[in-house]
Amino acid sequence: MNTLPKHDWRPSRQAPQNHGLNLPMAWIGVVLLAVLVAVGLARWSGLDPRTPDAPVQWQRDLHFRDLPGGDIAVLDSQSGQPVARFTGEQGFLRSTLRALARERHREKMGGDAPFVLVGRTDGRLTLQDPSTGQRIDLESFGPSNAAVFAGLRLAGQDTAPLKTAR
Repeated sequence: MNTLPKHDWRPSRQAPQNHGLNLPMAWIGVVLLAVLVAVGLARWSGLDPRTPDAPVQWQRDLHFRDLPGGDIAVLDSQSGQPVARFTGEQGFLRSTLRALARERHREKMGGDAPFVLVGRTDGRLTLQDPSTGQRIDLESFGPSNAAVFAGLRLAGQDTAPLKTAR
C-alpha cells in the first residue's frame, strides 16, 4: 500500500501575497511628499505665484441697471448718460454682474456704487467692485466673453472731432 500523500500539481488559484510596498508606489509617495514640502516652503516664505497686474491704461466707472423688459442698461457713472443696452440672454454679462452683486448683498451693501472696468497695458481686462474689493479678470473666460465688456470702453462716448467756434 502506498502511504504517500497525493499532491495536486496544478497551480494555486490564490493570488500571491504582497506584504510590502512595491518600488513604483514608493517613488510616487516620495514625489508627492516632496511637492507638498516645496509648496509649503514657498507659501511660508511669502512667495506669490500670481503674475502682478500690468499698469492701468484706462478705466471707466459704470452702473448696470435691470430694465423692466429684462434688458440691462449700462450708464456712465460720471455723466449718468446711457452707454449701452444689452438685450436677450447675455449669459456671461449677467453671471459676471450677479457674482459681484451677490458679494455686495452678502456684505449688506447697496448697489449704488459703480463697478470699475479696467484695461491694462498688457491687454487684460478686469471688472472691479471697489465697495467689496472683488474683481473678475475677464480675459480668463476667453476673448469672446471679454469682448462683451471691452466694447464698453468707448461705448456712448462722442467720437466725432470737436468743432471750434470761429
